[in-house]
Amino acid sequence: MQIYLVGGAVRDRLLGIEAGERDWVVVGARPDELESRGYRRVGASFPVFLHPETGEEYALARTERKTGPGYHGFEIQAAPDVTLEDDLRRRDLTINAMAQDDKGAVIDPWGGRRDLAAKLLRHVSDAFREDPVRILRVARFAARYAPLGFAVADETLAVMREMVVSGEAASLVPERVWQETEKALAEPRPDVFLRVLRNCGALAIIFPEVDALWGVPQPARWHPEIDTGEHLLLALQESARLGATTPARFAVLVHDLGKGTTPPAEWPKHIAHEERSVALVEQLCGRLGAPARYRELGVIVARHHGNFGRALEMRPATILRLLEDTDALRRPERFDEFLAACEADARGRLGFSDRPCPQAALLRAALDAAREVTAADPVARGLEGPAVGEALRELRIAAIKRVRDAWAGTPADI
Repeated sequence: MQIYLVGGAVRDRLLGIEAGERDWVVVGARPDELESRGYRRVGASFPVFLHPETGEEYALARTERKTGPGYHGFEIQAAPDVTLEDDLRRRDLTINAMAQDDKGAVIDPWGGRRDLAAKLLRHVSDAFREDPVRILRVARFAARYAPLGFAVADETLAVMREMVVSGEAASLVPERVWQETEKALAEPRPDVFLRVLRNCGALAIIFPEVDALWGVPQPARWHPEIDTGEHLLLALQESARLGATTPARFAVLVHDLGKGTTPPAEWPKHIAHEERSVALVEQLCGRLGAPARYRELGVIVARHHGNFGRALEMRPATILRLLEDTDALRRPERFDEFLAACEADARGRLGFSDRPCPQAALLRAALDAAREVTAADPVARGLEGPAVGEALRELRIAAIKRVRDAWAGTPADI
């Protein structure tokens, strides 16, 4: 029995990055041998065991044979005669197909070190084309390592295109699409995830509502980049730069979907695109099974991102209505995510990244002022029933007006 550290932990050590989870491969062993040592089996489709002390995953070396379409169409063989090289050959990228022995020596049969030096994401073997999830994984790794200068190898991008044309990408199950998308949005360059998917043709299969944004123009006065798809990439890049949460980044991803359904005769205007966006957000989230937190924030940003842009011109009563419509008084943390997504949208335009954007600070101050107003004063004045609510509303409008007056004349380049 030989045990090797494999995959991401080896890759990140060579990159000088602190590794997260560690995965192990066991060569030359049978399941009963690991169980006799206290390892607990957890793998249903192939033998994976948890270490009795560390809880880390140990998988028996295995090979795979394609038997049907999609992610589940494999026959897996795990046996003592499967070599380490055989196991590593089935992995997606060469930089993920390295191992390390107990003395720290790196085993690299498929050129992972070479591609780390060249900053290339290259597939290991022709087995890559058998699993459509690998299209998403390559795009996700591109989003992670783009700041280090990594790019997808031309031959790997060509294989990904072939998988799309053959229909393999269409067999992706919604839960895996969502899992990989959620991880990709949390990476340093979520925009690169979309760009890679679009370059291989997979975006139109996985996210047709998003792919429809390319080639759709916007008014050059407000969007010097003009193309709606390019604006989306800029906004996603801004969302990461601003440190927005993953749900907020998702909201940026879907905020303008309605522009993809604007009749060309109306271009470059997009009248009432907000409500069309809301319907498409609901459709996309339903198809992928996105959590309610993502769906709700996506809907709010799609519906109200235009109001964010007009915040400096809003009357106090209109600002309060925005706070009420977004449920900001009860859920201020989500409102912070709303503001972050809207600011990323505002800055995600060619040449706008470093311009003043005071709307977020104004709306945050307005929310703070409104939340300081309670029902104690109306009740103390003897008001009851609906009169308390009406008085509370008037007090909140007055509080917001004081904040708004303090911002009067504030210039906003965005």
